[in-house]
Amino acid sequence: MKIIIIGGVAGGMSAATRLRRLMEDAEIVIFEKGPFVSFANCGLPYYISGEIAERDALLVQTPESLKARFNLDVRPFHEVVKISPEEHMVTVAHEGSEFTEHYDKLILSPGAKPFIPEVEGLSEANNVFTLRNVPDLDQIMLALDEEPQEAVVIGAGFIGLETAENLRKRGLNVTIVEKAPHVLPPLDEEMAAFVQAELADKGVKVITSQSATRFEEKGKVIVLEDGQKLASDVTILSVGVQPENSLAKAAGIEVGLRGGILVDEHYETSQKDIFAVGDAILVKQEITGDDALIALASPANRQGRQVADVLAGLERKNKGSIGTAIVRVFDMTAASTGLNERFLQQNHLPYQAIHVSGKDHAGYYPGATDLTLKLLFEPKTGKIYGAQGVGKKGVDKRIDILATAIKGNLTIFDLPELEFTYAPPFGSAKDPVNMLGYAALNLAEGLSENIQWYQLEDELASGKVFLDVRTLNEFKQGRLKADKTVHIPLNELRERLAELDKGAEYIVSCHSGLRSYIAERILKQAGFAVKNLDGAYALYKMVKPEGVEK
Repeated sequence: MKIIIIGGVAGGMSAATRLRRLMEDAEIVIFEKGPFVSFANCGLPYYISGEIAERDALLVQTPESLKARFNLDVRPFHEVVKISPEEHMVTVAHEGSEFTEHYDKLILSPGAKPFIPEVEGLSEANNVFTLRNVPDLDQIMLALDEEPQEAVVIGAGFIGLETAENLRKRGLNVTIVEKAPHVLPPLDEEMAAFVQAELADKGVKVITSQSATRFEEKGKVIVLEDGQKLASDVTILSVGVQPENSLAKAAGIEVGLRGGILVDEHYETSQKDIFAVGDAILVKQEITGDDALIALASPANRQGRQVADVLAGLERKNKGSIGTAIVRVFDMTAASTGLNERFLQQNHLPYQAIHVSGKDHAGYYPGATDLTLKLLFEPKTGKIYGAQGVGKKGVDKRIDILATAIKGNLTIFDLPELEFTYAPPFGSAKDPVNMLGYAALNLAEGLSENIQWYQLEDELASGKVFLDVRTLNEFKQGRLKADKTVHIPLNELRERLAELDKGAEYIVSCHSGLRSYIAERILKQAGFAVKNLDGAYALYKMVKPEGVEK
């Protein structure tokens, strides 16, 4: 059998090497239009600052090493310009000439290409770059050799933030421009606020709810929607990616949502014997069953392996993806899995949200740092929709656990039962994931009722009274702006219940939500109507600093 693979990197090379392990006698040819068939594209931003010191470290495999170990025929600088499905032929351009090659099975792994918006003056700009592959990186490094001072990153997704961090570490003044209301649009606003605060602390200017409308002076000046002008010596466009589908469409292969290549559960396209994997294909969002584009390395690698299994006769099915991702921004880590709250609201799905604050390991052991987790779930069944986490350390561990829980169809009722390794340097006897489960159970079983930070203003406007149960010292240092505010420290609450009005409704808050939950239970059992401000003062202050006063 002769198998041709178009494109390398994650999906294509995973397919090629797995095919060889399963089919020693198959002829496997990989056509890659660029110079590198196997490189670490997720590591590209870190070369900018020198955190990854050697460029060669980004080159995972070479044609020679792949030939020696796997007997693969890898051909860089070979661009497939046409697929002829009826004839099972591809036309390949190389060094100014073209030739054709026959296949029995064809695997498309063209990846995604940067989305380039149509902006006035962009085509004349000579200092605007994208970062998707090693040649892109080389162009950026040449520009940085000129010792620029001002850098602008347009787009505050994962790659945009990584690029901004490394430009800043290199010593440039960095401005981020993001069209969405906050950085990291996959996260919800209050969780992204932690990242935005970290960026500001490290000297990165962040402009949200704006986009570039015009480039002037060959890219040296960027004009935003509100007329603001930014000076830029180097500009990185990071406004998203789109499937590289031109070859597939020309071959009559069906595409769907946003141009993603349609494949069945065995990765076969609408054209017989042509398969596709990676960032270019549509997958099922595993939680909702809807079509989705999820351009991440881990799913692409998995898909490459699975399509090889299919071609080798093993029973494998494309189950879809849930979209699990993580980013480091200076000293802050942010991660997410599954669906966010904005998606649940837009799609009118019934849900509840809970935030839990904790430490990455036992608080009494040196070096413990804060982390905040958010869980979204279906109130009746306890199905987990998604989770997000921010903190300096330990976020990856918790989001990985919650992603595994989603994949394994666990619910909030299972989270308290999860058993983790525990010793003071590594975690807590009650891990934050367990605590998420306990808090979610309290909501599901009616022991607690909460409101979210964005609901507080309306709740207070309706006449509810704000009850702060922090200590007097905490209260003096800062409090939420609320006309009807009562302050009673938690430890005094039982003795001072007579000061409260049973005819009133209360919103109770502390610093992080734990003490206010205890207060909620005391008050409810005493006959009061009360709800807990989820995430409490700490979360509200982070996302709405203008709503806090000393």
